[in-house]
Amino acid sequence: MWRKRTIGWLIISLTGFVLLLARLMQIQLVETETFSKHNVNLLEESVKQRTQELVIDNGRGNFLDRNGTMLTHKKVSVLVLFPFLKKMDWEADKVADITGIPVNFLNSAVEGAKKPFAYGDPEPMELTSSQMEKINALKIPGVFAIEKKFERRDVPAEQLLGLTGENAKELQKRYPNKDLSEKTLIGVSGLEESFDEFLLPEGKSKLVYHVDGGGAPLFGINVKYVDPANPFYPVNVRTTIDKSLQQKAEELVDKYQIKKGGLVLLDIQDNSVLAMVSRPTINKKDPYNGAGITNVMLKQQIMGSVFKTVVAAASIDQNLDDPTRMFDCSKKINGKPELKYNYGMLNFTDSFARSCNRTFGELARELQKKNPNLLEDYAAKLSLTGSVGWQGDIYHTSNFKQLPDEDKGRVFVSDEARKDSNFAAMSGIGQHEVRATPLAIANMMATIARGGQKEMVRAVSKIEYKNGTTMVNFDPKDLKGDTISPYTAMKLQKLLREVVLNPNGTGRWFKDLPYEVAGKSGTAETGKFVNGQQLHNKWFAGYFPYQNPKYALVAVNLDVPDNAGGVNLLFADMVKMLYEKGNGTE
Repeated sequence: MWRKRTIGWLIISLTGFVLLLARLMQIQLVETETFSKHNVNLLEESVKQRTQELVIDNGRGNFLDRNGTMLTHKKVSVLVLFPFLKKMDWEADKVADITGIPVNFLNSAVEGAKKPFAYGDPEPMELTSSQMEKINALKIPGVFAIEKKFERRDVPAEQLLGLTGENAKELQKRYPNKDLSEKTLIGVSGLEESFDEFLLPEGKSKLVYHVDGGGAPLFGINVKYVDPANPFYPVNVRTTIDKSLQQKAEELVDKYQIKKGGLVLLDIQDNSVLAMVSRPTINKKDPYNGAGITNVMLKQQIMGSVFKTVVAAASIDQNLDDPTRMFDCSKKINGKPELKYNYGMLNFTDSFARSCNRTFGELARELQKKNPNLLEDYAAKLSLTGSVGWQGDIYHTSNFKQLPDEDKGRVFVSDEARKDSNFAAMSGIGQHEVRATPLAIANMMATIARGGQKEMVRAVSKIEYKNGTTMVNFDPKDLKGDTISPYTAMKLQKLLREVVLNPNGTGRWFKDLPYEVAGKSGTAETGKFVNGQQLHNKWFAGYFPYQNPKYALVAVNLDVPDNAGGVNLLFADMVKMLYEKGNGTE
């Protein structure tokens, strides 16, 4: 009996030993690079336990403004110190003489360090090129002057550019055939997401040294520089943003306390985004908590009287703009007396300048009787109801979209509304179901300024390899579909200018600006109430200079009381700033 038990335990022990040995062989010989469901590379992890490193560049591609300035990151020349210096007499006095940092500060920083660091991090001291040369000439082991990439704390155009983050599941879903670390950053919003495949890192640039269990140098004090050594990566995505304009635009939006809204500034010549500001801002500590991550400039909004531009275009083509015809602007759309905005009898041009609801409600009804689709047709001609962001086939990607989060606009959502004259009247003044994005409205103004030439809006002009050569060009492209005629565009240009020139026009505030402005105001009822008071969307959309258009600009303040200001002042100050910049007075 005792013998049988002994043999049984021996068999169990041998079986366990064999299984354990098999498992160890599996781990150490078979699954060394793909251990567990997380595909952990055991070889790399074992090396990491014996190394300390300072990442100089994480290898992800960069965003540049149109002039080549980095937007999301900055490269700073810094002093790098390694922890093993505490075990050496390392001539801190010579480094102190060059940098001006007291010797005791340098020694104290090294004494408290467990990993290599840039002196002063997270706000590292920036070295001059001369200081860098002198420090590196000392050839002190563990002391380096290098250019390191840092993330900017205040990223301009943050919603347009977007965010990155770690997400192992999404990484595997997007790139099942790529050998990428679970820690690889991927784009989760904005241009970071749409250009993610191009921005993926080939590897990190870093300074590395090996240590023993106590943190002492394992193979002497030699520090190794590790670099992917690929002359083509990381790439640079050159946006159309002008960093200085973007920063000033953000300052003005905040100056006029735009809590929800912002602005879009387009370069009319190449139909590209010069500046785009969206508020609220992103919560840096918790980006997905709140509405800050949403780019409001790409989301459909109620536009109010700005839509009268579309009604005017249709009316011109349908010969409903008879200059001798008078409209009774002492009445509301429903025929009741207009007490607040009683303008009396006005012709077509003055009705547009003063934004008479009665006139455009009547015209919308007449257009609807002619053809229930006319309002939608002209909204499409002026690019309000489709996507306006650049899209097309590039590289190995078909139908690539620079702005995939962009909403499409609309005029009606049902056939019933389309055929109802009362709904048509409300739509004619930009209410009821009418929606468009601020970007699309800016593009409408640019289209009119160009005489009816309708183009896609670019936020990125090209992708460049690391060595400066071009990988992909995003050339200007026409938007598909019908557009307005040059004649209609000319008539709209005059109407938009009259909004400013007319002594009673809704844009008369802009008459004395250094650039001649043409544009249209809008105040839209939102149907939202706070303390019994309805909230409104406040707009001004236009272009300038009138005779030689350079810029299209939309400023909007959303969900605010009817008496809220800010939009007109914001628009005016942007015009002044652009004039001063263009004439070299800054």
